[in-house]
Amino acid sequence: MPCRVLQGVVVSDASHKTVVVRVEKSVKHPMYKKYITRSCKYAAHDPENLHKIGDVIKIIECRPISKTKKWHVMDETKTQAVKAVKP
Repeated sequence: MPCRVLQGVVVSDASHKTVVVRVEKSVKHPMYKKYITRSCKYAAHDPENLHKIGDVIKIIECRPISKTKKWHVMDETKTQAVKAVKP
């Protein structure tokens, strides 16, 4: 069974060896046919506590580490998330 790999932004790093990652995806509305953004939050294992809030990282599915942690941090894609500024 292949492991899933997701990319998201770190939204919390308060727990020891754990980061909470928000993953966003676009889905098409069945009736209105417009794309809307949905997001899910995943707890991921970060053994060295390297990642901080705003980092864009990839997480990979792994064996259950605790009740909520079933993901492991792969690597850091960017140091800070790029925030779009509305004109």
